[in-house]
This record gives sequence, C-alpha cells and structure tokens, in this order.
Amino acid sequence: MKKSKYIFVTGGVTSSLGKGIISASLAKLLQGRGFSVTIQKLDPYINIDPGTLNPYEHGECYVTEDGAETDLDLGHYERYSNTPTSQANNVTTGRIYQSVIEKERKGAYLGTTVQVIPHITDEIKRCIQILGETGKFDFVITEIGGTVGDIESFPFVEAIRQMRWEMGKDCAVIHLTLVPYLAAAGELKTKPTQHSVKTMLEQGVQPDIIVCRSEHHLNESVRSKIAQFCNVELSSVIESIDAKSIYEVPLLMLEEKLDVEVLRKTNTAIPEKIDIENWRRFLTRLKNPAHTVTVALVGKYVELKDAYKSIYESLIHGGVSNECEVKVKHIHSEHIEGKPLEDIFNGVDAILVAPGFGPRGIDGKINTIRFAREHKIPFFGICLGMQCAVIEFGRNVLGYKNAHSSEMNPKTKYPVIDLMPTQKGIENMGGTMRLGAYNCKIDKNSKVFDIYGEILISERHRHRYEFNNLFKKEYNENGMKTVGINPENDLVEIIELQDHPWFIGVQFHPEYKSTVARPHPLFTGFIQAALKYQGR
Repeated sequence: MKKSKYIFVTGGVTSSLGKGIISASLAKLLQGRGFSVTIQKLDPYINIDPGTLNPYEHGECYVTEDGAETDLDLGHYERYSNTPTSQANNVTTGRIYQSVIEKERKGAYLGTTVQVIPHITDEIKRCIQILGETGKFDFVITEIGGTVGDIESFPFVEAIRQMRWEMGKDCAVIHLTLVPYLAAAGELKTKPTQHSVKTMLEQGVQPDIIVCRSEHHLNESVRSKIAQFCNVELSSVIESIDAKSIYEVPLLMLEEKLDVEVLRKTNTAIPEKIDIENWRRFLTRLKNPAHTVTVALVGKYVELKDAYKSIYESLIHGGVSNECEVKVKHIHSEHIEGKPLEDIFNGVDAILVAPGFGPRGIDGKINTIRFAREHKIPFFGICLGMQCAVIEFGRNVLGYKNAHSSEMNPKTKYPVIDLMPTQKGIENMGGTMRLGAYNCKIDKNSKVFDIYGEILISERHRHRYEFNNLFKKEYNENGMKTVGINPENDLVEIIELQDHPWFIGVQFHPEYKSTVARPHPLFTGFIQAALKYQGR
C-alpha cells in the first residue's frame, strides 16, 4: 500500500489567481514523472455543497461519477489529470460542521466541550487524509479555497499547521500570490506577497514554495527579494506568467521546475524523465488550427465566464480533435425573444442550447431550437436544452398547443417534460436530484451510435425533470427519435431528429466527462457537423 504525501495549495492577496489550475498543472507534471495523484478542494463556505448555489454566486456546479455536486475546480482536475474525482474530493465548511455536530448528537465526544480546536480541525484532517488512506495515491494535492487571512479559512490553515507538524517532510505548502506591476513606477511590487506570507506565518504556517502570478516576468532581483523576505529558497520562488490558454500552464510550470521543487521538498526521488508528449501535441494542435467554426451558445448565464465552464472546455477539446478553432458567440436567451433570428445567428455554424433551471429565457431557447431545426443548422441540446427541443417539437410539429415542461407550467395540457416519479414528494433541495453516472442503451440505427461506436454508455446527470414517456410513441412516429434509453428505468436519455444533418439532445451532461486525453465524442461530432455545415 502506498504512503501518500500531502501538498497544500493556498492563495493570498486576491481571489481568482488560479489555484485550481496550478494544482491541476502540478498533478499533470507529477503524473508525467510516474506518480499517482489526486486533487481535492476544501471550500470555506457553509453550504453543504454548491448544488443549491446560483451560478451568479459560484459559477458552474460540477458533478462527479458518484453524484457529488462540487466546485468547478474539480472539472479542471479531471480535464488535466484524466482521473475521476468523487465525493471525497470536495469538502466544505458546511460538511465539516455538519459531521461534527452529528457526532456530538450521537455522544461521540463523550460529553466534552466541542470546539474548533481540536474537533473541527480534526475533522478537516480526517477529510484531507481519506483519499491518502486508500493506498492508491503517491500524492494528495489539497487546494484551500478563498484567500489566506479570511476568517473562514482559519480552521483550514490551522489544520495544515498541525499536519505539517505531525508529518514533517511528507507535507509541503505552495502559496500562490499576486505580484502586481505598477505602470506609474514601471516595476513589479513584492509587498503584497510579503504581507500575504506574513499572514500565514501569524497562523503558524511557513510556505515551502511561493508561486507568483504576474503579468510580467520576474527578474532575479524580484525573485531574490521574495525569497529573502518570505523565508524560502531562491529556487522555491516560481513564476506564473499570464498565459493565453490555461492549457499552457503545465508546460510553464515544467519550465519553472515546480514539480522538481515539490519532489525535493518532500524528500522524494526525482525521476529523470517526464512523459507529457500527449499534452504537448494537444497544445500544438490547439495553437495551430487548420479551420475555424463559430458556435452559438444560447443560455441565460452567458455573461458569466464560469457558468458554462465545462462546456467551453469541451468545445475546445472537440475543436482540437478536428484541428479546428472554435469561436463561441454568446447569446443570452432572454434577449432574443421577439427579435429576427436570421440576424442573430448570421455566420453561425452550429447552435448549442445550454442547461439550466427555471422559466427565465425559456421562450428564447425554444425559438432558437425551431430556427436550428427548420434551417438544418447543427444543434446540440444539453439537459434543459434537450427538454426545450422536445417542447418545441411538440408545439410546432405535433400540434400540442402550449406544450411545456411541468417545471415551467404545472397546468399545461401537454406536459411533454415532467417531474420524475422518484422526485415527487421531495422537500429538501440539496443533493436530491438525479445525480451522477447512469447507464444508457443506444439504438444501433442512430447517428449517436455512429458517434459513440458502442451500445451501452455511462454519463453523468443532474436533473429532476425528464421526457414524459406517455408521449414517446407520437414523437418517434413523427421523426424525433428516442435513441438513448436508461435500461434500468426506461427514462429517455437521448433524442435526435431523423431528417436533420445533426440534431441531438441529451438529458445528461457530456461536458463533465470531456478531458484533454479523451475529448467527448459528442463534442467532437458536433464540431465535425459544424465544419460540414460551413462547407455546405
């Protein structure tokens, strides 16, 4: 059984510096040197998970194979490492306190006063070490959400202090900070980094490695100053220069020898060779596309960079597979209602209608789908996007006047999308949807079978409403085929139009499974269809 070593990644000065990308890049490099690695995220908010959070609050909610609703950084972890994550890879303050309180109610603490130290910090350490105790991983990388100095982060930093004291060289701390450039002075400023490290020192944690996010290269003088005033070796000051693509970061960290520094700090033998040639090839294809297509992404959160993060990255993966640059045209579904769609979708090679919840922007999505269907434009509907395709077809082809989802209109005469029986009577909103991986059996006589090349697949879900099987016969007889079915409970997973070049809707979320090493076949096929449409 492997004995795991623990790497902690903290952040200072400001949020959104890219701790998740640094963590994922380090994991990729360590994997390239032959080590097994997993990454987890500790989030300081009191929600049990991000499943009930509005995208405006927290961006995308990422779903794992085992049905955990998690932070979007887990998507980065999987896309880089090609290793599935789980419930154990994302822990919130809410879950920590919930677990401690449940234990207290059961008398687990033998009548002692329950306190932040040792009870909360012990629970944090237990959650950190769950993955290490499986014996599967050489390294467990733990990203701490938030910024050092925030009151919410104190228990996590204290848990790191204790683990470093208990485990010695089996632990290392990477601190990511900002080194801003002041144009008026014409120089980089190290003081924010110094103060950030000082804040960590006040909590008893000395970083081993400092990664400096910057818009400009760090010269030797700046590196030496940071090393001297932050108590680290010069080789432990790592530059993280802004990159055009997040997929460049692993190679930038390789040049800076971040992985070598981590191995050295943890007294781990450093393999001479590193194998990341597949990553280099991916990056070469990404930077040198032979073609360009424009995909319209229609949703109600398009103004938010992180709301559809996994979809954006999956489009990149699908594009690289086709040696193609994918330009995304963001179209807010609320803003297109009543406007000429010919103008809105002019120059678009394919249309993707995004997932979501609630009635806002629904009519815009339905009108978009009608336009894609009638004009033979490649269409891809995900979750609610598929449901809107079913509604549109019911209204405009089958003649079901005002057909709708019972989520939006509980009184509709034609509830072609309805609440799943297993969801009826559920009161708690958090963690109660149909979540995680479920099987789907694909009809051999379908475009989707040609895309997947296999009959039985498994995909991740996050929904409460589903195609209403009472209407299945009419849809199939009139050209909207239900070509993917869950074999256990007969739920419709995939629909496609018979007389359309590429019109596919899926109830699941294929974007959760697309990685650099394994681009999702539906996104690859979608971009292929866009190229064909472009050359029509």
